[in-house]
Amino acid sequence: MVEPLFHKENLTAAVGVVVELDGPEGKHAVQVRRMREGEAIQLCDGKGQRVRGTVSSISGSTLQLLVEEVIHEERPSRQITLVQALAKGDRDEMAIQAATELGATGIIPWQASRSISRWDGAKVAKGMLRWQQIVSEAAKQSLRAFTPEVVSISDTKQLCSILKDFDLVWVLDTTATKTLSETTVPEAGKIAVVVGPEGGIEQSELDLLEAAGAKLVSLGSNVLRTSTAGPAVIAALLLGNL
Repeated sequence: MVEPLFHKENLTAAVGVVVELDGPEGKHAVQVRRMREGEAIQLCDGKGQRVRGTVSSISGSTLQLLVEEVIHEERPSRQITLVQALAKGDRDEMAIQAATELGATGIIPWQASRSISRWDGAKVAKGMLRWQQIVSEAAKQSLRAFTPEVVSISDTKQLCSILKDFDLVWVLDTTATKTLSETTVPEAGKIAVVVGPEGGIEQSELDLLEAAGAKLVSLGSNVLRTSTAGPAVIAALLLGNL
């Protein structure tokens, strides 16, 4: 059985020392996961450090972990960011959850022209917090040592400025003349996968994205929902099929 993973910021540890897990994560470990003394457990800081050990004691909603192994993981050579347009219902949330479980290293919320869902005013902070919580929980669920960061929401012009720093940008578009398999993918570097809303990406936005260096690509004859298109491409990239 794989030991459950919990997040602890500013994690510093060495073999043989005791690390305390308290706060919301400690409460979750004790009251929800029902961790007991002697059980295996692991902690991570979301930045690549992973600690494995056993629960040495429990007091209230706080547990102590006796460290048995400290691992410093390297970031993957391909850094994949999902640019997900806001979508109605929970389709955008489904996309970022699956993308995180598959290995995405970054998430950018995109306020596309045809996005039915809108983040305005107080909804911006609320939406950002919600997305980061989803991503953080998905990272723990999949036992990842790295937690993707959800960056500030962007409109199309802001997004184009951000994407200029990437080594490869794919915009998934059903009208594109090239498929994913017809493009060259670098073995290492920053890759962005841009997914539009249910109604598709407006031509003016496609033009702006192409001018910023993005490549329009198609997934073939099948048309996927906004909730599945991004994760499908990320899975293909990380499994070595592209």
